Amino acid sequence: MQTSQLQNPSLLYDIIILGASGFTGKYVVKEALKFLNTPASPLKNLAIAGRSHEKLVRTLQWAAHPNPLPPSVSIITADTTDRPSLLSLCRQTKVLLNCVGPFRIHGEPVVAACASSGCDYLDISGEPEFMERMEAKYHEKAVETGSLVVSACGFDSIPAEMGFMFNSRQWVAPAVPNHVDAYVSLESDKRIVGNFGTYESAVLGVANMDKLQEFRSSRPKRPRPVIPGPPPSRGPMIEHQEKIGLKAVRLPSADAVVVRRTLVTLIENPHGLPGVNESVEHSDKREAFWSSVKPAHFGVKIGSKSLLGIYRIIGVGMFIGLLGRTSFGRWLLLKFPSFFSLGWFRKKGPSEDEVRSASFKMWFVGYGFSDSSLASQANSKPDMQIITRVMGPEIGYVTTPIVLLQCALILLSQRESLPKGGAFTPGVVFGPHLEERLQENGISFDLISKCALPA
Repeated sequence: MQTSQLQNPSLLYDIIILGASGFTGKYVVKEALKFLNTPASPLKNLAIAGRSHEKLVRTLQWAAHPNPLPPSVSIITADTTDRPSLLSLCRQTKVLLNCVGPFRIHGEPVVAACASSGCDYLDISGEPEFMERMEAKYHEKAVETGSLVVSACGFDSIPAEMGFMFNSRQWVAPAVPNHVDAYVSLESDKRIVGNFGTYESAVLGVANMDKLQEFRSSRPKRPRPVIPGPPPSRGPMIEHQEKIGLKAVRLPSADAVVVRRTLVTLIENPHGLPGVNESVEHSDKREAFWSSVKPAHFGVKIGSKSLLGIYRIIGVGMFIGLLGRTSFGRWLLLKFPSFFSLGWFRKKGPSEDEVRSASFKMWFVGYGFSDSSLASQANSKPDMQIITRVMGPEIGYVTTPIVLLQCALILLSQRESLPKGGAFTPGVVFGPHLEERLQENGISFDLISKCALPA
């Protein structure tokens, strides 16, 4: 049995960022430097890792600008195809942040090394198949060694997961939610440009849809949450949500998958997962938090203020959905991303001005019953609506580093209050701790309205 980090205080680094010279990785480094050796921060020792020493040096120079290179940051050469180098990384750090995607191609060796060595693992994956396979394959090993393996610690899927829980907690007894729809709105004074890695992951996700369904069919069935009232109807293809000023279409994303996995874990652990050595005060806080989270059906839609924007979203979805099923189609999609995404994705990513000008709003429109007894009546329909909102800066290069670093800082400062180990969703591990930290770092959670619905 490997020695876990809880028993090994002599590790060289608090955090190692793997893939630090990539598009997203360099912004993660920049965010990490804000907390390195500051008075209230637990981050005292940091290393960045990747294949090219030269690129890592340039990344550190860029991230530190206009300040000089921080002498306390180490540079380590490592490769996801080199198992000994990955094991060496994991044995030197408390937390490894993995920014090397697509994760279905590059992620498993990193998870395996972390689960084997006992260091904690966080990534920014938004790939359901990768997350579910890693949980199935490495959960037991991670429990044994004391490694927390947590995927989706970026814009996929923390704003959605924490936003769902925030809306759910507004339903005070006897009121209960039935379903919550999230509406993502991306905004910018300039052109919105996404990360090519996100686009590539979406293309590969379409290519592997059948494998994901086959994998899910092979897994043991877990209990599903009991949700008051009938399941919601699918509704029209294009929805006009007047109260938030958006037209929207359904978005196949990891967010709904992650929320469902969290709710399933809560059925098995209604008070959340106990910390490895938590205090009575923290235990009471954990139980109070999770007792206020209520299950509901959950879906995600992407919105636009104009019908033309919606048609553009549908067009990109059709390109990826149709061409992503054949090898030649995937070659076309990945060779000419700007063309097939109608300008939303390009290989070189957005400029710094485009990143600074972008932001997001994620609206959560919850429908439920003012009294739980109404849900069991024949032909019952929700009679109450609660709207909440999560809002923050650009999603891929600003919000993602913020939420990833805050999860890592929770691991460093409150590890004894967290589960010993295992593969879990972010909400299950960080739920009681994360919202306040995000609020303090530029991501807001707001209650917009509570109202009765017309009969």
